[in-house]
Amino acid sequence: MKVAKFGGSSLASATQIKRVFDIVQADKLRKFIVVSAPGKRSGADTKVTDALISYYKAYKTADDKGIQYYQNWIIARFREIYDELELKSSVIDEIADNIHNLAHLDLENVFTYDTFLAAGENNNAKLIADFFTHSGLPSRYVHPSDAGITVSSDPGNARLLGGAYEHIKYLNDLEETLIIPGFFGVTKEGEVCTFSRGGSDITGSIIAAGVRSELYENFTDVNGIFAAHPGIIKNPAYIAELTYREMRELAYSGFSVLHDEALVPAYRARVPLVIKNTNNPEHPGTKIVVQRETIGSPVVGIASSSAFSSLYVSKYLMNREVGFGRKVLSVLENLGVRFEHMPTGIDDMSIIIRSRYLTQPISKALISNLTESLHPDEVYIDRDFSIITIVGEDMKEHVGVTARATAALSKQGISIAMLSQGSSEVSVMFIVKEKYEQEALKAIYSAFFD
Repeated sequence: MKVAKFGGSSLASATQIKRVFDIVQADKLRKFIVVSAPGKRSGADTKVTDALISYYKAYKTADDKGIQYYQNWIIARFREIYDELELKSSVIDEIADNIHNLAHLDLENVFTYDTFLAAGENNNAKLIADFFTHSGLPSRYVHPSDAGITVSSDPGNARLLGGAYEHIKYLNDLEETLIIPGFFGVTKEGEVCTFSRGGSDITGSIIAAGVRSELYENFTDVNGIFAAHPGIIKNPAYIAELTYREMRELAYSGFSVLHDEALVPAYRARVPLVIKNTNNPEHPGTKIVVQRETIGSPVVGIASSSAFSSLYVSKYLMNREVGFGRKVLSVLENLGVRFEHMPTGIDDMSIIIRSRYLTQPISKALISNLTESLHPDEVYIDRDFSIITIVGEDMKEHVGVTARATAALSKQGISIAMLSQGSSEVSVMFIVKEKYEQEALKAIYSAFFD
């Protein structure tokens, strides 16, 4: 059996939902269908999830006009789909009641915001299950609580609890096509708790792992994954196959086709994943596997991301101080600051941090605490960095990959602030100033693909 997840753009209208029905009906192995909330129908449109966020804000501030506006807008969006699908059931009344009832939830409950957000996926799943059955494909809406998706009590950052797969596997015993809302699970106490934004990918991966699916199909609005961002590189190379490790590196480094956390459940269960296009389902897409054959080229893809800062700490004979690095990281931990990378020398270290974590008060406390506890010769924060990452399992089999990339940057007069490579040799990261990000990406892409 297969798990198929359809994103918001694939479910944005009745026309798209009919297309999804045709895809599901065309393959009897597509039994487990994970759905997102309706997305944008055009560039100027609003996603249902974004409207639900605005609805919550209006409710939180007791904005009665705003509450009524967003209730009407969201219900009208679902009703438009319902009418165009020519449904005659009471499902639209159930959806309308659910949207209205959100404005009666307890604002003191930390899960109320998540319940608002999850309403897009939850109600869309009901609508789609009704349409599939009406169209001749017996289907069942399955709430995450009934699917066994039991999660931690971390609003907006849910984690699947141990033992959940023992319940999820029983979905195999149900005969109908199962329509499961993505993006959220349910705590042991019965509260709705969402994964991070884009978490329908995670739900699909969890279901694929739980039912031991032979394939996890992730349908979106592109034919697959390209070797670089099409908005920066004109007609970038198409990637037919890559490994989970490669995809994880690319997703982390800026590829937005797939939620990076979604890779973990499927990877651990060794379920292959394929990214396909709802609007072009005959295209083979990009397949993500545990292992693949060598493709000859050392680099499979190049990604970039911006808005990083560098915390620089220098102290003569630093390498002789036992626990120096631990003390630096302890200061970060105590302030709740995550770090991304840590290039080091014998007497200095640079800690790469996403700039959004370094607010002015945090930055001030960071410098003060490090100065007080470590007495460094120098400590400061340098901002406005981007990271260009080259990725490929085959890089370790080729000599001079890093040299080729640095030569390409040098030719364009781009200075490398820092360089980071893990022992696995799956990726190499080049840290440059933000203003050179696109130019650096183009230079490195040209070195490996042109």
